[in-house]
Amino acid sequence: MRPSGRNLSEMRPISIETGVMRHAEGSCLIKVGGTHVLCSASIEEKAPPFLRGTGQGWVTAEYGMLPRATNTRNRREAASGKQGGRTVEIQRLIGRALRAGVDKRALGERQIVVDCDVIQADGGTRCASITGGWVALRLAVNKLIAAGLVTSDPLIDHVAAVSCGIYAGQPVVDLDYAEDSEAGTDGNFVMTGNGQLIEVQMSAEGATFSRDQMAQLLDLAEAGVAQLVAAQKAAI
Repeated sequence: MRPSGRNLSEMRPISIETGVMRHAEGSCLIKVGGTHVLCSASIEEKAPPFLRGTGQGWVTAEYGMLPRATNTRNRREAASGKQGGRTVEIQRLIGRALRAGVDKRALGERQIVVDCDVIQADGGTRCASITGGWVALRLAVNKLIAAGLVTSDPLIDHVAAVSCGIYAGQPVVDLDYAEDSEAGTDGNFVMTGNGQLIEVQMSAEGATFSRDQMAQLLDLAEAGVAQLVAAQKAAI
């Protein structure tokens, strides 16, 4: 039995509220159970230096967690003068994931920065950030299309992510913190709307896992991402 009482293949409740920030070109508040992430997308009408003159654009991401997003207060990273290794790793993952669904040439020589700020954490913050970040990106790109600034849609497909793992010997989807902290195997699956894999992060936290278990987790991830994509479509 899972601590939450959910079935092995049952996702937490998902909600995505759009237009939550007045000034951002695209924004949403995504809630996956007790994990809440504020996502915004900002359009910059210039490409980063390494792409200038190429006709291609770029999508990048920044990630942060508010001090009381967890049970105890975390010190603001700005106070220490640098980002922690976990923060850097997660925001690079978000950027890679979102770029996998973008035609950079169709975007043109501009950059879109997706900011993901965790206001409440209960497991799966990077997955919620990717899923919500795509919605914010989609809304920002819609404004480019409406203004006639791009001639074709730069977004190739939906991008969403879900965590899966082995908890108490059973494969489960969408781990909350109670499960994540005790899971023998923990993984994050990033996929497109049509089921193509973008990135898989898997590790044996307390016990090794078999090829068959890996396949079971992939099946759970496919079904979970399908639900997240349906929520994205409903939101936009």
